[in-house]
Amino acid sequence: MLLHRFAKCGICRGLAALQSSLLLAVAALGANPCPTLDVPASETVLHVAALGPGPQAGVGPPCRLAEIGGPVQPVAGQWVMHISREGLPCGNGKLLLADIPAGGKSVPRRFRLEAAAAAPGSPQAFRFTDVDERSLKLLEGDRPVLVYNHGTITNLKVPAKDLRRSRSCYIHPLWGVNGEILTDDFPADHYHHHGIFWTWPHVGIDGKQYDLWADNGIQQRFVRWLYRETGPVAAVLGVENGWFVGEKKVMTERVWLRVYRATKDERTIDLDLAWIATDRPITLRGAEEKSYGGLTVRFAVAHERESVITVPSGVAREDLPDTELPWADLTAKFAGAAGPSGAALFVPRSHPDYPPTWLTRHYGPLCIGWPGVRGKTFQPGEPIRLSYRLWIHGSTVSLAWLQDAYAAYLETVKVRWEAASKDAR
Repeated sequence: MLLHRFAKCGICRGLAALQSSLLLAVAALGANPCPTLDVPASETVLHVAALGPGPQAGVGPPCRLAEIGGPVQPVAGQWVMHISREGLPCGNGKLLLADIPAGGKSVPRRFRLEAAAAAPGSPQAFRFTDVDERSLKLLEGDRPVLVYNHGTITNLKVPAKDLRRSRSCYIHPLWGVNGEILTDDFPADHYHHHGIFWTWPHVGIDGKQYDLWADNGIQQRFVRWLYRETGPVAAVLGVENGWFVGEKKVMTERVWLRVYRATKDERTIDLDLAWIATDRPITLRGAEEKSYGGLTVRFAVAHERESVITVPSGVAREDLPDTELPWADLTAKFAGAAGPSGAALFVPRSHPDYPPTWLTRHYGPLCIGWPGVRGKTFQPGEPIRLSYRLWIHGSTVSLAWLQDAYAAYLETVKVRWEAASKDAR
């Protein structure tokens, strides 16, 4: 459901036009062969975001995927805007979102794309609502999922002269599947930590150094909304921010969240981040000997000794500074929860310098450090694109479970459209 309040803006006029063309395609679908989606074998649910097979084969809401020769009932599909290299809604492309149920261990499957009289599931499962003029909340039914803070959030408990007293452009709270709050904001040990955020301690511009990590000399500020949509599969949010030195914008930042429906035990959130230096080169560098600088999740850990950090080699008994990892998980018992829960950050193989370096701390932060302690300089107009998956679980997880969830994430890039043919009708 596209947000009506943005109907007058150019982006939403484009979205409305795309939606109309997709609905016309649905009407014509019955006379044409249906494209099929080739899905790799997986023993875990695959949260798929597949670029559409082309305008001539595209269908609009509602649609579904029906397994060819398989026992699985048709699953809901949801069309959303594709994102350009610059992090903008791309009018000439669209993504089909779907939750593909677990199948066999070694047999790939094929799903036929069909129009549906009514999409399976409730299209109103998700909804956005304003908390106030600073914060936007996402709910699934009556269950809170997350809050995106686009306005300035100030904590009066932080000393007035401390630059870490105010911040914006971040996610907090993030709720677990059991209703517990997983993230922390303005923790007493590190005022500058704030939920899920993406900042660097070393930002070099024109020979001067700024600290976005602690809001020293440079700040993130909201610029505009790019996209909001809810449907039977996921909720999607797109937002544009800027990095400002005084009143001058030095970096454009675009953030996309794709939040899939929760199961009893887990929820998946995909993050896509883009930055473009405006008119001069910008150097990003992580903290010395630790590497933090980039995507960070600060968990609301009550007792450091009770938190468990798991990485591909197993449980990490000590904190890990400047360590190459494809994923890491933190599990703890959070306030209000009956038992342990947590979340993992997954890095795709397409990530630059894969696997990136991390800093993990048992007291709460998981920090993906890219480009790391050596840093990189980015030229004006050169997009920086980073994608991640946040995998939330409602109980203690084994290494095998984490490995399966990460493997399923990697498998989603293998999903491919097959040209329509007679056997696919």
